[in-house]
Amino acid sequence: MSDVDDGPGGALQAAERRAGGLGAAGYAFALCLAVLAAAGGVALLVRQPYLFPSLGPTVMLFFESPRQQSAAPRSTLIGHGVAILAGAGCLALFGLTDHPPVLQEGVTGARVGAAALSVALTALVLRVLDCPHPPAGATTLIISLGLLTSASELVAIGVGVLLVTVLGVALNRLLGVRQPLWR
Repeated sequence: MSDVDDGPGGALQAAERRAGGLGAAGYAFALCLAVLAAAGGVALLVRQPYLFPSLGPTVMLFFESPRQQSAAPRSTLIGHGVAILAGAGCLALFGLTDHPPVLQEGVTGARVGAAALSVALTALVLRVLDCPHPPAGATTLIISLGLLTSASELVAIGVGVLLVTVLGVALNRLLGVRQPLWR
């Protein structure tokens, strides 16, 4: 056995060998579609916002670059968790908890402060914890811009992240892709 990393393994590596970049693209397409459709189906059943913008780049990481540290479930779960806390904390800090979303209220100094600080805090904490996950920057903006802010919506964000993480990792594992679980 060689110590050299010879690729992601499983169906992804086989698709890359057979069809190059087009094979890897097909793998990412099919699995992104499956995971987000499944999460959307659950969201429809329970009538909760389990689909939101930052899940798109999260599942893309799972299936386009599953061996990267930013695609590890540890980075994903901690990243979005920190983002939720930073976004909610900045809403409170800037007195925006009872304000309408930025799309209704417009851009204000307080909203700019909350948005900038929430992303900066998320980046800081994730760097300190060595848990890179750039999609978390979108999650914290979703909250600090007032798009999803109630306690039930914040829980739904967490559930949505957990759902796509479990589904994504399970599919990669099922298909033989060596995605690190907890790096």
